[in-house]
Amino acid sequence: MNNKVAVYRKEHFNAAHRLHNSMWDASTNTSVFGKCNNANYHGHNYELIVKVVGEPDPETGFVIDLKLLSEVIEESILNRFDHKNLNLDLEEFTKVNPTAENIAIVIYRMLREKLNPALELQVRLYETERNFVEYPA
Repeated sequence: MNNKVAVYRKEHFNAAHRLHNSMWDASTNTSVFGKCNNANYHGHNYELIVKVVGEPDPETGFVIDLKLLSEVIEESILNRFDHKNLNLDLEEFTKVNPTAENIAIVIYRMLREKLNPALELQVRLYETERNFVEYPA
């Protein structure tokens, strides 16, 4: 029997984006993305939940020090994403459509490189109260 435990950290950021495929004409973009294709962008109050799974350290009892996890999320994600236009301000989205799915993948990759590889990681991103994604699924 393993003693794996999941710990979670919830954070919040605000960001604007536009869903758009430059290979498509305006009509197709509007048809597929609707209001999210607004040429002047639109914003969301994103809720980010980071899940880390592992066995508690025998000395500390922590899977991960939540203060450390909070600092990693703040430095790697919040400082870069909060109050930004994802399309214009983040290099990661110059060629990738900033859908909730792609934002979650980018956040996961940024966090994955900062955390102990022995720990499992999952990102849940709420774009709205009713719409959210998880990566990996």
